[in-house]
Amino acid sequence: MLPDHPAQRLLKVAHPIIQAPMLGTSSPQLAAAVSNAGALGSIALSASTPQQAEDMIAATRALTDKPFNVNLFCHRAPVADAVREAAWLDWLRPWFQEFGAEPPATIKNLYGSFIGDEAMLEALLRARPAVASFHFGLPDADWIRALREAGIVTLASATSLDEAERVEAAGVDMVVAQGVEAGGHRGIFDPAQGDPGIGTFALTRLLRARTRLPVIAAGGVMDGQGIAAALALGASAVQMGTAFVLCPESLANAAYRAELQSPRARHTGITAAISGRPARGLVNRIHKEVDVASGKWMSPAPRRCPITPSCMTRARRCTPPPAPAAARNSRPSGQGKARRWPVPCLPLNWWRRWCRNGRSPCSSAIGR
Repeated sequence: MLPDHPAQRLLKVAHPIIQAPMLGTSSPQLAAAVSNAGALGSIALSASTPQQAEDMIAATRALTDKPFNVNLFCHRAPVADAVREAAWLDWLRPWFQEFGAEPPATIKNLYGSFIGDEAMLEALLRARPAVASFHFGLPDADWIRALREAGIVTLASATSLDEAERVEAAGVDMVVAQGVEAGGHRGIFDPAQGDPGIGTFALTRLLRARTRLPVIAAGGVMDGQGIAAALALGASAVQMGTAFVLCPESLANAAYRAELQSPRARHTGITAAISGRPARGLVNRIHKEVDVASGKWMSPAPRRCPITPSCMTRARRCTPPPAPAAARNSRPSGQGKARRWPVPCLPLNWWRRWCRNGRSPCSSAIGR
């Protein structure tokens, strides 16, 4: 018998597991497969227009009648600085030349912010996904209220107690305790304040003790044992990302999948060089050569490092390629080597077996 936590009741799922949104890796097919297996699948909308968002929601809904989550970035829009960005592109010129390419004229924004995007709000109110989650901050409290009044359950990431208290004050239903072990972008509200660097389990216990919200533990949880540990510490559910990357429905390419199954997967690091915001991934040349320099010129808002799309496109056309892809591409990954799950339901089956063997922390003492 699975424990009945508030997260399962609110999200209407059989298992206390959320598949992380993972922009660029998640897909309607993956989200639907996870939801059909009894957990909560997720899709990422922050690189989508409102119409594309509605189309993605419809595509997911065509594959499942179960609840799923849509994720939105809530960051302050970057302020362009032509002089600073020109210096950044000039510093990157040797990287482009290594791949036989030229730097772009400007740095483009890849990620949209939900803050102030009324068209996206209207799209969500029309489509009415079961769950909406926020990263990098929060939309206006009136917007959160409108989503909840439309029957949409709301989640928001927090990397510290201060952020979690803001999540609670805004009227969000549940808080995602994103530990420093998590792969992908850190959900820090204000990067100027620095990264608190709190681990998943320490943050879970802190938020459980100091807020009244159900807590979702996120970061470094890779299997049933990790899920059970998080629940024992007071989490109502867990959010897992890297554990689902190897599923066939994910958009991860062959090189990314191979790296996650190689010894390199044991070595992850945080860099702001990809987008201007700190993000954890497999350590490569971007971490070692670009990271320190990027702080001088990149805006502390989610944008796209020009070397990633431009140089990669050029490199793919070269025969042979000028350098291993692992040395130059972005590979989000949490701490804790990912298991190889052939199908999305296997992480959930692992959890079911853990419960059947009597090792689940199934007791009223677990709390919310």
